[in-house]
Amino acid sequence: MSQPVSPMMKAVLFDRFGGPEVLYVGRVPRPEPAPGEVLVRVRALSVNGGELMGRAGRASFVTGRKFPQRTGLDFTGEVAAFGPGRAGHGEEFGVGDRVWGVLGRASFGSAAEYVTVRADRLGRVPEGLDLIEAAALPVGTTALTALRDKVALRPGEQLLVRGAAGGVGNLAVQLGRARGAEVTALARAANLDFVRELGARHTVDHRTVRPHELGRFDVVLDTAGTELRTYRGLLKPGGRMVTISFDASHPAASLGYIAASAAHGRGRVRFFSGNPRRPLLDDIAGYAAAGTLRPAVDTVFPLEQIGEAHRALEAGGVRGKFVVRVA
Repeated sequence: MSQPVSPMMKAVLFDRFGGPEVLYVGRVPRPEPAPGEVLVRVRALSVNGGELMGRAGRASFVTGRKFPQRTGLDFTGEVAAFGPGRAGHGEEFGVGDRVWGVLGRASFGSAAEYVTVRADRLGRVPEGLDLIEAAALPVGTTALTALRDKVALRPGEQLLVRGAAGGVGNLAVQLGRARGAEVTALARAANLDFVRELGARHTVDHRTVRPHELGRFDVVLDTAGTELRTYRGLLKPGGRMVTISFDASHPAASLGYIAASAAHGRGRVRFFSGNPRRPLLDDIAGYAAAGTLRPAVDTVFPLEQIGEAHRALEAGGVRGKFVVRVA
């Protein structure tokens, strides 16, 4: 039997594009799950670069300009209720089950007390992880897709991870090591010890070493989206490069270069945005259960201080993830 819930809920909103100060906690109607959907009581979420772009208006070509808008992409929590007609949709879950997931592309809104999501976008949180630390791991689906599915990283290959201390980067370092690669991690000087502990064989301060001094690599995983031409030039013959971002200051030129790379020069730059479903979430759960992936939580912020979490991520220097706790 579904647990009773209030018809209203807290949610993070913004009424105009701008800096972190535009974010506020308001009250909105609690969503009702449609057929095939599950209502999840959100316990925690992480802050991702895409949400910063959305809040600042740099992704308005995707999110639109109608306000108020929402933020939050991933989440951990518990199943609260099911939509009508459960046959074939979420039957493997029960009310109270601990779950995690990632909303669809540009479907922000997990920074709230409740969220509705299709059952096939939910996975089970591994035993032994609390829901706060577990919130640092759903973006591991992006790192796994990049390394396993987009560039087929092989044992013994040289892997360069740019932004290695960040939310996706730290998990890419761990997964790269698990797949038998020799990992070089680019990060700030203060974070070199952190990425070394995660499994990086070589650690480099990106502020003091220029790209041309790094050598050549079989695979480059980029999390920044800038200087793509420069880092593409570090590929060995037959090398592969994948990026999970683009230059928000020059989006047309950046996306144009990514598209043109498939036809010109050495090594195509593969670009994608994460859109995981249960099999991928289950893969990440398996790595976590086996101890191959460990969550790295930098700081936990209450929901009312999500603006501070955005500000901290924009400042740089994060070790893993900034996580937002929903009371």
